[in-house]
Amino acid sequence: MRVVVTGGAGFLGSRLIEALLTGGGLPGKGAVESILSFDRVACPVKDPRVESRIGSIDDPDCVAAALSGEVDVVYHLAAVLSGQSEAEFETGLHINVDATRLLLEACRKLPRPPRFILTSSLAVFGGPMPEVVPETLAPMPQSSYGVGKAIGELLVCEYSRKGFVDGIVCRLPTIAVRPGKPNSAASSFVSGIIREPLNGEDSACPVPLDTRLWISSPETAIANLVLAGGIEGARLGINRVLNLPGITVTAAEMLDSLTRLAGQAARDRVALTSDPKVIDIVCSWPGAFDVARPVALGFVADTAFDAVVRQYMDGLPRQIPKGMDTGASTAV
Repeated sequence: MRVVVTGGAGFLGSRLIEALLTGGGLPGKGAVESILSFDRVACPVKDPRVESRIGSIDDPDCVAAALSGEVDVVYHLAAVLSGQSEAEFETGLHINVDATRLLLEACRKLPRPPRFILTSSLAVFGGPMPEVVPETLAPMPQSSYGVGKAIGELLVCEYSRKGFVDGIVCRLPTIAVRPGKPNSAASSFVSGIIREPLNGEDSACPVPLDTRLWISSPETAIANLVLAGGIEGARLGINRVLNLPGITVTAAEMLDSLTRLAGQAARDRVALTSDPKVIDIVCSWPGAFDVARPVALGFVADTAFDAVVRQYMDGLPRQIPKGMDTGASTAV
């Protein structure tokens, strides 16, 4: 089985590739024999089954080269994130809409329709919403990022209806806790108010403490994406869009978790601020979903936010006593 992952060098993409290689492949479809990472830089996963195709998803020649021959599954993770999409309107729509259609057109030319997984976002919702969003609620995005993702969803559904791809749209919760540095996502602070204090750095919470957030850990998000690659299309019916399971947590509850697990000193590193640009985007998103259908299909959620924080803490480097030479870098 051959898999293509756009954004394969990124945080989720590289972890997805590792999971596909080490977890027995895709449910019901068997082992993955080769993976093409399609990104602007080389994939960090070192495995003879992984090939890096360096290029941009808006380049027709690069796309044609990446999506040629036998391709069984395409994971489309590459995107311009929410903050950059809002600041750079043309760039956001070009990558999140035009390039998505370019990929779908390349898939249309393949010998047989591949499974095509689009990672979408709860940012497709906005406006007046119930406390718990039902599966049937119509998207009403209130950000350029949400608009681009909503259009991409419709494209995947239409190409699936026509039989050009076997598509599935996975609306991901906000992923936390992401390692590394802040990115251009409006929700970047969701990881930052946990990650930075645990790394001895200051951070800021730019939204009201009662802001409800729909969260998934990286480990759970990857498990759900692997399942999406193998699930039978007949089980989805005509509705190819899934709101993936998450947990609801407020910003205040996140900081309470930080205090419980890392102490008051870590909590004191988080300043309470107010950023209207972030508030306008993040506070337009829903905080809870009815996920009965995806759960019935086998998709899973985290149990509690404390477990999400522990998952990140377990990956932090251990404190090395002075004078002990480990022979390797311990930087995160």
